[in-house]
Amino acid sequence: MSKECLRLSDKDLSRIGKERIEWAWRKMPVLQQIKDDWEQSLPLKGIKIAACLHISAKTANLARVLKSGGADLALCASNPLSTQDDIAAALNVCYDIPTFARRGVDNDTYYSQINAVLDIKPDLTIDDGADLVTTLHKERPDQVKNVIGGTEETTTGVIRLKAMARDSALKYPLVAVNDALTKHLFDNRYGTGQSTLDGILRATNYLIAGSTFVVVGYGWCGRGVASRARGLGARVIVVEVDPFKALEAVMDGHEVTTMKEAAKRADFIVTVTGDIHVVGKEHIPYLKDGVILANAGHFNVEIDIPFLAELACKRRLVKKDVEEFTLEDGRRIYLLAEGRLVNLACGEGHPVEVMDLSFANQALSAAWLVANRGKLEPAVYRVPQEIDERVARLKLAAYGIEIEELTEEQKAYLASWEMGT
Repeated sequence: MSKECLRLSDKDLSRIGKERIEWAWRKMPVLQQIKDDWEQSLPLKGIKIAACLHISAKTANLARVLKSGGADLALCASNPLSTQDDIAAALNVCYDIPTFARRGVDNDTYYSQINAVLDIKPDLTIDDGADLVTTLHKERPDQVKNVIGGTEETTTGVIRLKAMARDSALKYPLVAVNDALTKHLFDNRYGTGQSTLDGILRATNYLIAGSTFVVVGYGWCGRGVASRARGLGARVIVVEVDPFKALEAVMDGHEVTTMKEAAKRADFIVTVTGDIHVVGKEHIPYLKDGVILANAGHFNVEIDIPFLAELACKRRLVKKDVEEFTLEDGRRIYLLAEGRLVNLACGEGHPVEVMDLSFANQALSAAWLVANRGKLEPAVYRVPQEIDERVARLKLAAYGIEIEELTEEQKAYLASWEMGT
């Protein structure tokens, strides 16, 4: 398959995409400030960047900022159903940023697009889920030695990279953007919370109020989903394996129980764990008629879809992004977006304002890696505190908010131990 076949270049689509990119840009003041700075300083001049991200209007604006800093970059999708085709077309046609992505590709095409991006022989990688990094390490080991570093956007990707580091398989430094406070406290909680409910509502147009809404996993993403579901009037049940997170869910006012018990009562089930088959063969037989299954974790493995298909006597697409599985006893189970990311496959992904924070971390971490080339060992690094704090301060300034400053006396008190009662 030629590279050009992997790129969308429809001019009518590109016009629509460009309008949406410009609309998103209005609410991305932190990236705007970085772009203004970088057009003068060019911290990425001559750097080739391979990026594997959800191709949305927000991502397009990150790409524009990276290009303004002097980078040559190419993009591909990090999920077969998360590409917005008009945005991909606009990136190719209007912004001259090679983008190898289209919605609904098969697995072979998905990896062909990743390899097309890696053909630029990148100095930096920007990833969302670590498919780009793992493909580079497994299939293109000769290229790895020339990579300065990379960044990773998601919890799932960071878990994979840390596993690579433990196995001594990681060959260059990676910054865990997901672990920045301005990422996981805001993007994961408020972004995933709002966009997951938005995706479910777009796909089903069902009422959340009065329903029994099960959230599987109570990390930052799960907290956000549970909070937004309760805000819409649902009775929220949380399923957790971590006793501390389970206790927190109880203290937050949610019911906590096992997946088997929750399955019997659920009207909606959303998985947000990053793990495999959390709604599995031991739970699926207990699902009640009409339940909606959705996944807000990165990969489509959280629900045991092969077992569900095996159990069903009939399977059909009843409307866009909604698949019905009819069981032998007549119960109907509905799966959204093939078990892929419901917020991106059925909606537009995270709100613009939170992606302004996350992508600012991506951009500044990329520049930090370039500035520190040759000084970092192959490992997973946190976003430097000064970058995290700068992003927070820029966002506050954009909101017109001033915060208090410590006095010299207060700083001295906090740094001392002598003064007591």
